[in-house]
Amino acid sequence: MKLVQVIIAPEKLDAVKDALAQAEVFRFTISEVLGTGHQRGKAEVGDSALEIEMFRKLKLEIAVNDDFLQPTIDAVMKAAGTDSVGVGKVLVLKLDDVIRIRTGEHGSDAI
Repeated sequence: MKLVQVIIAPEKLDAVKDALAQAEVFRFTISEVLGTGHQRGKAEVGDSALEIEMFRKLKLEIAVNDDFLQPTIDAVMKAAGTDSVGVGKVLVLKLDDVIRIRTGEHGSDAI
C-alpha cells in the first residue's frame, strides 16, 4: 500500500481528475496549499527580512494498493506534465496500515 501525494497547479486539476478516472482511481482528497519549489518564488531582501512569494497549489492524496500505483502515477504525469517550471511533484510514501473507521477494516481492504 502506498500514499501518493501530488502537488499541482490549480489549473491542472480537471485534467488530472479526468486522467485518474480513466485509470479507475476515484478515491482521493484535495487540499489547497501554498508553496514554492524550483520556481523559487520571488525573494526580496528588505531591511532585515527575507520575503519569499508563495504560490497557490493543490495537493491530492491518494491511497492505493500496489497494483494501482503505476497507473496512478502515469495518469498524473500525463495530465499534469509540461515543460514548465512549477508544474508540481509526485511523492510516493509507504503506508504501514489503513483503517476504515466505519467498518474497522485494515490494510488493502480499507482502501
